[in-house]
Amino acid sequence: MDSTQTRTEEDTATTTARGRRWLAAGGSAAAVLALAGVYAADPPGTEAALRSLASTVTAQPVTAGGEADGEVPDGRTLSPFDTEAPAVRNLDKPLREALQRAADDARAQGIEMTVTSGWRSKAYQQRLLDRGVVKYGSVEQARRFVNTPEKSAHVTGKAVDVGPTNADYWLIQHGAKYGLCQVYNNEIWHFELLTPPGGTCPAPLPDAAG
Repeated sequence: MDSTQTRTEEDTATTTARGRRWLAAGGSAAAVLALAGVYAADPPGTEAALRSLASTVTAQPVTAGGEADGEVPDGRTLSPFDTEAPAVRNLDKPLREALQRAADDARAQGIEMTVTSGWRSKAYQQRLLDRGVVKYGSVEQARRFVNTPEKSAHVTGKAVDVGPTNADYWLIQHGAKYGLCQVYNNEIWHFELLTPPGGTCPAPLPDAAG
């Protein structure tokens, strides 16, 4: 075995060890293996690329978003009393308490109220807007359903989406008693505190674009 082959094998072993560490941090297996494969041909260039990959991986959480950002996982049902969940816990306190009072009264009439979305982080709100652009084809169309992080009342904890449908209609009918109002005509589930309890709700806006 000549010295060149020895150096190449050592270089590859070193790269593979680094790749394993980066994979443990959530890196891309394909990216690490591809870079390891060309390491012998261009050690300085590949070393720089690997360092870039490592810094990118470590700068990001292993799983973007999640419950910490206010997401409600598929299959999970949240009630207005599930304050261990950030989506409920981080709601503005007057909104959360009004929603809980409404939920108690709705339950007495046989209607179980759930929270399908509540507080959201700015990052989560931006992801929703980005998905909306893909779904509807433009920012303008997406904005009818998803506000920007800067304008969303979900980000400030002052908006909540309620389900199921029978709870939405119950809250549309009775929500003003608690100060809760439907905000958008195209979103029967979106409520905010827009009137004093027992007051009159303003007319809903056409959609989130205003």
